[in-house]
Amino acid sequence: MAIKVVKDQCIGCGACVAACPFGAIEMQEDAKAFITEACTACGACVDTCPVGAIVREEEEKQVQMDKNAYRDVWVFMEQADGKLRNVGLELLGEGRKLADATGQKLCGVLIGEAAESLAKEGFAAGADKVYLVEAPEFRHYSTDAYTLTMVDLIQAYKPSVILLGATNDGRDLGPRVACRVGTGLTADCTGLGIDEATGLVAWTRPAFGGNIMATILCPEHRPQMGTVRPTVFKKPAMDYSRSGEIIRRTSRVKPDDIRTKVLEVMKMCTAAVNLEEAEIIVSGGRGLCKPENFKYVEELAAVLGAAVGASRAAVDAGWKPHLHQVGQTGKTVGPKIYFACGISGAIQHLAGMSSSDIVIAINKDPEAPIFKVADYGLVGDVMEVLPILTEELRKLKQA
Repeated sequence: MAIKVVKDQCIGCGACVAACPFGAIEMQEDAKAFITEACTACGACVDTCPVGAIVREEEEKQVQMDKNAYRDVWVFMEQADGKLRNVGLELLGEGRKLADATGQKLCGVLIGEAAESLAKEGFAAGADKVYLVEAPEFRHYSTDAYTLTMVDLIQAYKPSVILLGATNDGRDLGPRVACRVGTGLTADCTGLGIDEATGLVAWTRPAFGGNIMATILCPEHRPQMGTVRPTVFKKPAMDYSRSGEIIRRTSRVKPDDIRTKVLEVMKMCTAAVNLEEAEIIVSGGRGLCKPENFKYVEELAAVLGAAVGASRAAVDAGWKPHLHQVGQTGKTVGPKIYFACGISGAIQHLAGMSSSDIVIAINKDPEAPIFKVADYGLVGDVMEVLPILTEELRKLKQA
């Protein structure tokens, strides 16, 4: 769809300029409205124009694709150091629902140096098939090698839907693959479903800084692709009695195809920031007042064996690195217990931790939005409450 101004009908009233939420309409010297490249075709101006001088214009569809040739739901089973990452299992659980709803098979995609042993995890999580590509060049994630391999698999087997984790690797791989196979990609989804009217996957993601939720369809291209944030969905109950078909594919990656080489892998001490895998997270916000006070959060986390998180305000202030950030522009987490310490509860933060099983909030403002989603709340100065709480939990642990 495109938005067009019918010049002969425009009366230059300027109503459309004020109505456009993107500032994409300007008044030209001839007192006629002009739509710039910033237009998103939202249609706000169409409804506002008092003389009907702004219209939607159907763009000619040039898609020459047999969509019926594409079937099955695929999940990219991300792995590292010989272990599957949880996000792949989470997506297999959700992919199972999509496959059942559309009468298709659920398939995992496993790429690695020696990854066959991980296929059983995919079957236990609900996969009917696992496409397996093994070669030495897949020992570490490589943009070139993984992109070429995924594109090769898609062209050979034609999936209808592909789910990837919105992780560092998934966010790198997904857009490159989508571009090469000529389809779209919905990024950072927090919800999946089937659109009743069309039977297409309905990808739901936050928009406008998390203030609204947008549902996106991909009607004219295949495969339908999207990245999904880790921990948005829970891991399915694993059934190790299940089995399935392993489809092996020979790697077509040549040495010259890989433009970068991993020289050394340096492992950092990431236990305190492994937010996506953590069962307990203690997060601090602006209510801590200064970076030195994060020691109270870290002490509580140490007693509980928890990961340390932070709000965007704390990260923007330089109190913690970005890899600690929980929220719309940080990590999406779903631990068993989430402590929100000195965090008011902005909607962007809530979007990143609302799937936690239990939320415990500590804030001196009894009207803070965080208390509306908390299971337990403590109204008080976080610098006074945390040392007491930490000491009591330490005593319980020792006992």
